[in-house]
Parts: sequence; C-alpha cells; structure tokens
Amino acid sequence: MAAKLAGQGGGRFSLGQNSDINVTPFVDVMLVLLIIFMVAIPAATVSIKLDLPPAVPPPPGTKVKDPVLINLQAGGAIFIGDHATSLDTLIPDLSAKLSADDPSLPAPQQRVYIRADKSVRYGDFMAVMNTLQGNGFYQVALINEELG
Repeated sequence: MAAKLAGQGGGRFSLGQNSDINVTPFVDVMLVLLIIFMVAIPAATVSIKLDLPPAVPPPPGTKVKDPVLINLQAGGAIFIGDHATSLDTLIPDLSAKLSADDPSLPAPQQRVYIRADKSVRYGDFMAVMNTLQGNGFYQVALINEELG
C-alpha cells in the first residue's frame, strides 16, 4: 500500500487529492468471509448412511450365484428369471426361487433385482415394489442399463 505524502502545488503541507483505492477494508472483509466459509462448509456436509456391499472381492474359485431378477415387460407380464408369474403369485414364486438358490438365508433377507422395460407403466412398477415391500422384501435393487 502506498501513501502520497506530497501534493502538487498548494501549501507546504497540502496533501492534495488522493484517488487511490484503499484496499484494506476490502481485504479485511474477504478474510472474514473466508473464515466464515471455512467454519460453515464442514457443518453443511451431512453424512448419509448407506448399506453398501463390502469392497473385498470373493476369493478365487468361489462360485458367485446369479442374482434373482424380476423382469417387467411392457405388456404387464412379470418374470422371475425365465419363469412367468403374476402379481398375485409373485411372492410364493419368489420365495420358492430364493429358497432353492440359498436355503441358509430367509427369502425376505436376500437381495432381489428388478429390471423393467422403459415403456412399463409406473403404476405397474410400483405395484410390484409395494407387493415386495408389503411382504418384507426390503433388499430390492433396480437395474439400469446403458442406452446404446
């Protein structure tokens, strides 16, 4: 920061007009805002608890079971894998399939994947989701495929 000690003309102690900007208040305000943001930003980040699978891959030679897929087609048809079912028989068929795949774990605690055509009505999709949740199936994952 520079100071103007002598002016042009005038008296011996005349400082004249100073047109330089005083940046000290500006810097002070910026430093205060920086401190405020440094304190406020960590408080604004809230952690969300997610139920993620472990990042450790299974040991070599371990057979990974195929996931159980519920496929919804545009006409309203529902399939568990390749087996056709309906909304009324979805839970018994799904429980039988899950029990056959892994009898050590109760069927509602196993993960189920849902894949739907893009032309499936939202109401049909939500009917399947509500049926699953109403019968205790909370480990439901949605399959999203990249559009080529």
